[in-house]
Amino acid sequence: MKHEEPSRSRALMIGGAELHPAYFALVMATGIVSIAAKLEGMPQIAWALFIANIAFYAILWLLTLNRIFRYFPKVVADLTSHERGHGFLTMVAGTCVLGRQFFVIADNSAVAVFLWLVSVVLWYLLMYVFITAVTIRETKPALENGLSGGWLLIVVSTQSIAVTGASIADHFGAWTEPILFLTLTMFLLGFLLYILVISLIFYRLTFFRLKPEEVAPPYWINMGAMAITTLAGSILILEANHWKIIQDIMPFLKGITLLFWATATWWIPLLIILSIWRHGYKKVPLVYEPSYWGLVFPLGMYTVCTFQLAKALELDFLYLIPRYFIYLALFAWLATFLGLVFQLARKLFAPAAKET
Repeated sequence: MKHEEPSRSRALMIGGAELHPAYFALVMATGIVSIAAKLEGMPQIAWALFIANIAFYAILWLLTLNRIFRYFPKVVADLTSHERGHGFLTMVAGTCVLGRQFFVIADNSAVAVFLWLVSVVLWYLLMYVFITAVTIRETKPALENGLSGGWLLIVVSTQSIAVTGASIADHFGAWTEPILFLTLTMFLLGFLLYILVISLIFYRLTFFRLKPEEVAPPYWINMGAMAITTLAGSILILEANHWKIIQDIMPFLKGITLLFWATATWWIPLLIILSIWRHGYKKVPLVYEPSYWGLVFPLGMYTVCTFQLAKALELDFLYLIPRYFIYLALFAWLATFLGLVFQLARKLFAPAAKET
């Protein structure tokens, strides 16, 4: 038994070296499901997930900093990669979602403002480093190899700035109008980025051979990116009384936000069919991997965005959707979390048992 602790230490060190860049999707998924539970009258679940998410966020930052200082070349290689670089943008969205949790669940605007400012800095740093790196690199992968639904984290991270920023704009005093302007421009930029990326993804899905193992959970971000865009538009509508320019463009804002929700809704049956084809027809094993948090997040986000859209457009009949969709989001979160726990248990205890 004397080798047990060193084995566990090595397992943790390897976990740090091999930490997936998109692991902050765990924070994104936990945070949005927590907020969905709060909106649907489940305060105990909302608070439990909120407290857990604070721990997840702290642990992931410790692992990330450890990876930066100990395995910096691997971090650079990931950040400049077409296949993995976009995953770092989960740090932006995760920070924003946690900030929104502090605002919505804990009613703590000070921490929410701080986390939002951190996310803005991360967005500018990671967005431009990643886009610049994949643009200027000499060797590039083929479209079918380098493109996945994960690229839509470009949209999700951008819209997360808009969502949280619009919610806390009141707390910036004299800077309220500039903050609202920033959130509005981020909302519009996110929409444009979605058009650019989803066009390539749709082309890749329909005109290139698609292997079942390639229909990975991140393709659910096709829907999740539109869902968070719907949420951003809904919050801007609800904040309209704070700023005249939003009132002036209200018909446009309402129409385009409804368009985003319709697009998110359209994706859901197709993604379910592709998942059945992958696991049911092609028999790809349903095994935990970090990318499954990229499936949980869209389910939670669709619940929240539909609730807020119903509130913003005064469409009471739409409340029926989040009332039941929340249970699907909670089930997906629990199943994925159990998968994570079992994977960690194998990494921590299997090596020790082997050396005993």
